[in-house]
Amino acid sequence: MTHADMWNAIDDFARSRNMTCSCMARRSGLDSTTLNRSKRWTRDGKPRWPSMQSLAKVLDSNNAYMIDFARFCPMPKDAEK
Repeated sequence: MTHADMWNAIDDFARSRNMTCSCMARRSGLDSTTLNRSKRWTRDGKPRWPSMQSLAKVLDSNNAYMIDFARFCPMPKDAEK
């Protein structure tokens, strides 16, 4: 899974719940900017990945499980056979 895959999955998960990423972060008890596009890269241009703690809070606040989130992640190429 790539950095872009992870963030696309978060974006898609939020949309599936009819929320923006900012709204989903607030609902999860996170700072509203935690999931913003501007926070996905450091000032040095390095990818910033969401923490497991943030993802767990997002899932919990949406009454969802990791399997629900995984549906928004791309399937590995070798698993498509």
